Amino acid sequence: MTEAKDQPRGPDADEPGRVDPRLLEILVCPLTKTTLDYDAARGELVSRAARLAYPIRDGVPVMLPEEARPLDD
Repeated sequence: MTEAKDQPRGPDADEPGRVDPRLLEILVCPLTKTTLDYDAARGELVSRAARLAYPIRDGVPVMLPEEARPLDD
């Protein structure tokens, strides 16, 4: 049986807030279907149209509106 540590890892595997850039190209806001901005400092995907910031947990975007943070600005 192969240990998890022996599995190949992507270049961003050591950065929990990072998302595969190819995934960022295809993800859209689930409410507005508009593109998202990646906020690396906060580890979020930002929908300006919906005024929501979706969290990234363990490298996985959580694209549920009820998990998103409302934008204050």
